[in-house]
Amino acid sequence: MKRSMMVGVLMVSAFASQAALANADLAKAKNCMACHAIGSKLVGPAYKDVAAKYAGQKDAENKLVAKVMKGGSGAWGAIPMPANPQVTEAEAHTLVKWVLAQK
Repeated sequence: MKRSMMVGVLMVSAFASQAALANADLAKAKNCMACHAIGSKLVGPAYKDVAAKYAGQKDAENKLVAKVMKGGSGAWGAIPMPANPQVTEAEAHTLVKWVLAQK
């Protein structure tokens, strides 16, 4: 019984880790990491800072998906975020969910 629970926990952890890595890979593939990092500001804000700023906001995902797709300015300073036509709406939702999960 204990062994089967342990195997189950390990499998869930492995899937969660793979999903997190897959989303980081998507961020790299879509060139997001050229301007952003998980824990530190580059050109744009750190993903951890984005997650903290939008924590608890019900409309955060849709707001950020729109910003990924269309670009934006003013929320983090003078440097605008360009539109990302190479990112589909489904990919933008995946990326934003991953960003909002950063701690």
